[in-house]
Amino acid sequence: MPAKSRFTRLDAFTKTVEDARIRTTSGGIVTIASLLIVFYLVWGEWSDYRRVTVHPELIVDKGRGERMEIHLNISFPRIPCELLTLDVMDVSGEQQTGVKDGLSKVQLAPASQGSLPLQISALNLHADEEASHLSPDYCGNCYGAPAPSTAQKQGCCTTCEEVREAYASVSWAFGKGENVEQCEREHYSQKLDEQREQGCRIEGGFRVNKVVGNFHIAPGRSFSNGAMHVHDLNNYLDTPDGQAHTFTHTIHHLRFGPQIPDSITKSLLGAKQSTPWTNHHSNPLDDTYQLTDDPAYNYMYFVKVVSTSYLPLGWSSTKPQAQLADLLPSNAASNELLPVGSHGRGEDGSLETHQYSVTSHKRSLAGGDDSKEGHKERLHARGGIPGVFFSYDISPMKVINREERTKSFAGFLTGVCAVIGGTLTVAAAIDRGVYEGATRIKKLHQR
Repeated sequence: MPAKSRFTRLDAFTKTVEDARIRTTSGGIVTIASLLIVFYLVWGEWSDYRRVTVHPELIVDKGRGERMEIHLNISFPRIPCELLTLDVMDVSGEQQTGVKDGLSKVQLAPASQGSLPLQISALNLHADEEASHLSPDYCGNCYGAPAPSTAQKQGCCTTCEEVREAYASVSWAFGKGENVEQCEREHYSQKLDEQREQGCRIEGGFRVNKVVGNFHIAPGRSFSNGAMHVHDLNNYLDTPDGQAHTFTHTIHHLRFGPQIPDSITKSLLGAKQSTPWTNHHSNPLDDTYQLTDDPAYNYMYFVKVVSTSYLPLGWSSTKPQAQLADLLPSNAASNELLPVGSHGRGEDGSLETHQYSVTSHKRSLAGGDDSKEGHKERLHARGGIPGVFFSYDISPMKVINREERTKSFAGFLTGVCAVIGGTLTVAAAIDRGVYEGATRIKKLHQR
């Protein structure tokens, strides 16, 4: 028996001769309609295959010894830049007092004039002041305090700022610098009084340990007195009549880690519909406004920070670490060599950032209750430091948002075959029904 004949019995697709086939108008219409339906459904399968969705995962955060960036933009319309100090401290014992690197102060016009920006300067307002007219042998008095290690001349206090640092090192209040020769030469008191009605906006970023801690913006230079962290409040509280400073503030922006790019946000929003993922990544403290007329007032924000990763399509788990290991020396595991703002961004589009939730509390340092707000039972303790405090806690969990395709290429091919086969089967059934119906009607009319 010829080899060809062995497969003849297995042919599941029997054929009819051309003379036995009948072509009808209704069959042509059904064929065209079925082809249009097939093209439409195949296009839908292709679109579904090309669509990228974000799949969230929740895992235990196993990172150790990591650093975290905090970016802020906060306006204080009723307190000048000279009086504001930003400090950071955490449970590991690390303290950053008078943070300057990565931050800038923008002097604002008085609130009565619209609080418009006046001048941008570094936080170290006295960095550019040099007493060039003094004798090269001049050695300023530190007035009983040890000279700071950063002094221009070892063992001397050449500028008013160096005297202030010396006082802070021994926890002495400084005031306006009365009877301090360096401050009187620089007219420190006069400059301070000229800024009394000005405001200030602090903007920029800084790094902290990824452990429980807090950062705060408070008046006056800070120093440690035993186990207590205190601020020199003399210049803040000692103001002329009608020029009292308060911590009315607007939080324009506050985030932990890099900002999610607009391209990612737009792709997740889709057709003008927000998704739960994008809602979770909005910063809840943005555009927060707090108003008070009490100089001795304290605002506290309790923040719960959750580590969050965004991994784009095609991300490799080994590529980012390998690239980073080539860029940094072995003792720079915390990315300290990278500039503020670049931490957490991978060359492959991956993003390591944080999302957070927040609760807030405010109170007068004079104590009392919240009877004005209808809560007499809510009592507040006395004492404390006026300012804005942010206490952050780190969640042990981590959210990974991974880009994935909704189906594989094999799934796409399976869907196309199902569309073609199903559509043609249904079309054949419809065509058969129409043909049988037309034939019976014709027979009835012939009788």
